[in-house]
Amino acid sequence: MYVLGRGGTDPDGDGTEPDRDGTNTDRNAVSIPDRPPHTARIGSFLARDGSAGAAVGVDLDRPHAGVVFGKRGTGKSYTLGVLAEELADADGVVPVVVDPMGVFGGLEAAGDRVVDPAVRPASIPPSAWPDLLGLDPASGPGSLVWRVVADAVDAEGGAGSGTNDAAGGNLLSPSLAALREAVDAVDAPPETRRAAANHLRLAESWGVFDADAPPVASLATDGDPAVLDLAGVPDAAASAVVRAVARGLYDARIDGGLDRLPWLLVDEAHAFFGGVADPALRTLLTRGRAPGVSVVCATQRPAALPSVAVSQSDLLVSHRLTAARDVDRLAEAEATYLAGDLAARLPEGVGEALVVDDATETAHTVRIRERRTPHEGESPRASRLSDGESR
Repeated sequence: MYVLGRGGTDPDGDGTEPDRDGTNTDRNAVSIPDRPPHTARIGSFLARDGSAGAAVGVDLDRPHAGVVFGKRGTGKSYTLGVLAEELADADGVVPVVVDPMGVFGGLEAAGDRVVDPAVRPASIPPSAWPDLLGLDPASGPGSLVWRVVADAVDAEGGAGSGTNDAAGGNLLSPSLAALREAVDAVDAPPETRRAAANHLRLAESWGVFDADAPPVASLATDGDPAVLDLAGVPDAAASAVVRAVARGLYDARIDGGLDRLPWLLVDEAHAFFGGVADPALRTLLTRGRAPGVSVVCATQRPAALPSVAVSQSDLLVSHRLTAARDVDRLAEAEATYLAGDLAARLPEGVGEALVVDDATETAHTVRIRERRTPHEGESPRASRLSDGESR
């Protein structure tokens, strides 16, 4: 098996190297193991005649940053689900899937837990609350919310930023009701207090903030994969959850509160950059590998991702792309070791992908394997509905 993300001329360590047609040449006359340790089998090489060649895996022994691109219907979410299945079966790692469209419920068949998102208010730094609520931090209501959250977190746990809340769970968090009461007690103009309280009431209606929610690290401590079902959750609330989870997993590894290497798999990742979740995701992309936190961002709109998502990724998986802006973002990954135009090498078929592996400084065309669990991301078709269903 050829292992992506594992450096060296023989990345899988089995004495073989992939030929150009995707088969293996045995250099040392040794048997090829079915799967090297800590490896996710994602598919096989796509040979010139369209047949499946040698098996292809992804290294799970070390942390990675990756992106999965593809226009709608080409297999982007499917590929993310394949990776989640493999992570669920591997030792020492655990996947946490951000599911904004509600298409990963089938992973329950692989032992995943589909959980309703709930995070503590203290897991969002006070400075981020005005932006989260759509308030100008320099305005009266925005500055009031910032100050009230900071004072409440300091009073509860003495940390201020709320990061320990995500990691170890030892930091108490104020409830949104308590924050509203604190706003009412502040010496400020009535209209300022009213605006701040109304925005906090809006945040409470999102249903994602709970002062007694388990710490974020609990999503990964027992080794059971978790799917965060964000379908139907307002955009601002979903961004708050992603920020809390991304930062929480990072802090848990820094503080020694998590003995597994977590992989955060984010579908429709473009929706979470440029807002409240942006700093936490950038932290994982740029610094996550040091404490052992991997992140994979999947999107059908590569142009909407920041350049850092591509430049910091050591694994890039791209299904078919046609929009010029998205192809241009893909072109940013072109390196001196790659010959030719990457965009021109994109495969045409559904489930086929071009994989750029920075560890081995190579690019390969791969056919993604079939899912073992149900894939719920396929679009409905009118032709499949019976007369009774259509009514």
